Parts: sequence; C-alpha cells; structure tokens
Amino acid sequence: MDIPRSRLTNQRIAAPEPGGPADVVRWMGATQAQDAAQAAWAVGLRSAGATVGDVERAIADREIVRTWPMRGTLHLVPAGDARWMVGLSEARMIASTRRRREQLGLDDATMTRCLRLFASALSGGGPMPRSRMLRLLADAGVDPGGQRGYHVLWYAAQVGLICQGPREGAEDTFALLDEWGPGGETLSREVALATLAGRYVASHGPATVHDFAWWAGLTVGDARLGLDGAQGMLTSVPSGGKSYWVAGGPPVPELGRAGLPEVYLLPGFDEYLLGYRDRDAVLNPAHARRVVPGANGVFFPTVIVDGQVAGTWKRRFTGGAVEITVSPFGNLDALGDLIDGAARSFGAFLGLPLAGSGVTIVE
Repeated sequence: MDIPRSRLTNQRIAAPEPGGPADVVRWMGATQAQDAAQAAWAVGLRSAGATVGDVERAIADREIVRTWPMRGTLHLVPAGDARWMVGLSEARMIASTRRRREQLGLDDATMTRCLRLFASALSGGGPMPRSRMLRLLADAGVDPGGQRGYHVLWYAAQVGLICQGPREGAEDTFALLDEWGPGGETLSREVALATLAGRYVASHGPATVHDFAWWAGLTVGDARLGLDGAQGMLTSVPSGGKSYWVAGGPPVPELGRAGLPEVYLLPGFDEYLLGYRDRDAVLNPAHARRVVPGANGVFFPTVIVDGQVAGTWKRRFTGGAVEITVSPFGNLDALGDLIDGAARSFGAFLGLPLAGSGVTIVE
C-alpha cells in the first residue's frame, strides 16, 4: 500500500477540488489553524484556484470558523459542526486543564463569572477584538496577565460559548458561537463519533485507530466506537504489521507512476503531518528536529517530494512580491523548476508574483 501517495490524493493535495474553502474544510473534517496565515494556505492548496481572499470571505460569511476542538488546539471547522465537534472532547480537555487553572487562580466561580461577562458583552454586538476581550476581564477584576486571559478565552470556546470571527489586521476576534455559527446540528455522541471518524478516514486515510484518536483528542476506546459506527463506509486493511482504515475498498496497488516527481510546498502545521500520531511514513525520523526545531510544537512549512518531507521553506514579502527560500534535507537542485512551480502556486494564492528569478535553495 502506497501510504504517502494515498494520503496526498485523499487530502486533496495531489488533486485539488473545484469546490470552495468551506467544501475543503468539511471534507477534511477539521484543519489545523494555530497560525491563521498557514491555515489559509492549507485550505487554499486543496481548493483549485482559491485565493487568500476566498478563505477570508468564507470565514467572514460564517461558512467556516476557527475554534478549539481536536485536542483543544485551534482548527478551522464547518460553522454548523463547531458545537458538536468541540463537545466531543470538551469534558476531557476541561478536566485536563483544571490544575493549570487552579495555579492561575481561575476557580470555577471565576470562570462562571467570565462566561457571563462574555455572553453579555458579545450578545448582538458581533465579533470583538482579543484586546477588548482581555480589557473586559481586567475591568471586571480578572487579571488577564500570566496566560490567564488566554485560558479564559480557551475555556469559553471549549464549553461552546464563543468562537473566533474574522481577523482585524493581525488581531483575532471573538463572537458568540450561537450567533456566529447558528443552526448547527445536534448529534448524539455515538453519531458524532461515527461522523467524525468517517470524515477523518475519507480525507486522511490510510490511518490507524491511534492516528484518529490522537488527531481527534479522543480515547482509543472512543476512536474505536467511531470507526465501528462508520464501518459501512470504511474498510480495515493490513499493511506492515498494522491495520489501516481507508474509505471504501482497499487502495489499488500502484504499479509505478510515469512523469516528473511531484513537489508541493505545504504550510506549517499542515494536516499531512499533524493529522497522524505516527508520521514515519512521510517523515524520516532523522529529519524530525529540522521540521520541529527544539521539539516545541512549532511545525515549519515543508517541501514534499513524491510524498516525503524533503525540506523546509520560508517566505518573505519584498517589493510587492513573495520571496521563497528552501532548506533541503538533500540535494534538490534537479527539482528547481518544479519547486519554482509550487512556489508560483503559493504566490497565485496570495495574488503576488515570485520574487527574483525563482526559489532560493540554501544548504
């Protein structure tokens, strides 16, 4: 089974669809969004012809929202699904952070007061910038310093009160989830687990039960329940001593592909890496520290060559153009034209030309 190739196809990296950003986010189930700009490119590269403006409009039009489901980390999710997605891991996330809240002096009574404060301030008023949200806390006698403000905002999103709205410049905004993503479905836990499992495997497969559990922030037991509930559309396939879940039947073995290598420039935090607990199929463990320097959870943008992580890249804006610098893990000089093509796709998404004569490759 060609795991990298199957994932490139299922994640719509190798075959972007003509649908818009909302279609991509729904297909993916959820898309990592710790970095808003990187998340926009993650959606754009999977949607044929999409621009950064299209992604921003989808958020402004309340088609997709940015909030904290899946392990309590920021993702883009379909607006109508945000509540049940957050709800799946809400109890575990709230319980796992209780000690930290206590250390910060945020007891249950204080959190309840903060939730009421946000509900009152945001009701009917539209998105509010992060700085004003923190000022609300300070004015009410809750010191937002020392990460307290972040934890209060995260908690309010985790219990389904708020979500993020469109950014104002470089600043996040927040709105009531009931107002920003109204009309969402109400699913039983069993149906929600099966729905999420089905979407995950269709878009991320081949993947193991442990991959799904890690991605969704679920216990392995709940992950199995979800996969079992979606079994009518999923199949378990053995490979390399592991069981991988795929949508439909087993992948057709590939007998070789003609033509040039496939090269993609993926954003940092992309689902192609972060969508799985085990990343060895696409990332040589010897190179892992170059993708996550310092092992601090910050994933650099990656260069993908035929499904494998072959380097990292950076972008810089200069003179109305975008300058791309690639740091390869090996010699990529022969792929210069293909890397340039991938960089031009990124520039087209931003509406900017590629600076200079092409991508700069540095050892």
